[in-house]
Amino acid sequence: MNTPTFKHIAVVGAGAVGSFYGAMLARAGHRVTLIGRPAHVQAITRDGLKLDLSTSSATEIIRIEASSDFSSLRTADLVLFCVKSTDSASVALQITPSLAPNALIMSLQNGVENAALIAQHAPHAVIPSVVYVATEITAPGCVKHHGRGELVIGTMQASRLSDPKKTLQEIVVLFGSAQVPVQISPNVMAELWSKLMINCAFNAISGLAQIQYEKLAALASVRSTQTALVKDVIAVAHADGIHLSETAALQAVEQISVTMGSQKSSTAQDMARSKPSEIDHLNGFIVRRGKALGVATPVNQALFALVKLVESTYTAHV
Repeated sequence: MNTPTFKHIAVVGAGAVGSFYGAMLARAGHRVTLIGRPAHVQAITRDGLKLDLSTSSATEIIRIEASSDFSSLRTADLVLFCVKSTDSASVALQITPSLAPNALIMSLQNGVENAALIAQHAPHAVIPSVVYVATEITAPGCVKHHGRGELVIGTMQASRLSDPKKTLQEIVVLFGSAQVPVQISPNVMAELWSKLMINCAFNAISGLAQIQYEKLAALASVRSTQTALVKDVIAVAHADGIHLSETAALQAVEQISVTMGSQKSSTAQDMARSKPSEIDHLNGFIVRRGKALGVATPVNQALFALVKLVESTYTAHV
């Protein structure tokens, strides 16, 4: 038990989410390499990764390997795949030549399509993971944690794992050693849809208004809009064979306003920097899937269109 199951963990797309989980694992003594943007990598190499946890008033300095080169993946046996959903296919293709044959990929991303998309382009086993954490990059080399951090994992059909139960349990033990709770779900797709529902309820509104979740929840008109968004998502999910409880969904939305009250969505963070968001894979996905299944999604359509309108005003982002 003293020998770690995973000897080298690499984080592909080490932004806010990837850097947080990488930092927690490195903090627990695991070998971790963050693969990210040059400015972030340079700051980490020079000064260490600065981690501000919501449970601590002091900034921790985490010494951790960092690189902008996919060749550093060659010895990794676990890859945390944290790129934007819009980049899943292209990055999966780029990293595959550098991956060891036995490497396991965990998709820590928004949306419901990513794990299957990665598996189409990489011959490796892919673990879908639902991420409940509030984090942001406040400056290159600096990660601020606003709350939560738990993961829900499971397997897809044709998971490519010789012993799925054993592998999932090894992931639970790994993250547990870093004080990150991980739950194994027998129906991880329903869990991903539940998270998508929360993203649809918060991300676009938070992005357009540029305000925190608790302030959104303070307005009855916004809560009514969120309820309508949730109903859209549930209708599409049911038509797609995924059954979600409306009561549980609305309770989850209310809980997020409390447990992540100080957070702005990742969409809001992207829009504040005039960067393209993941809206195509959130409300936009509901609109597309609804059309394909003959389900009207008027509220998601309206918010999707408004975010795309704002994004159309951005100059080319490098």
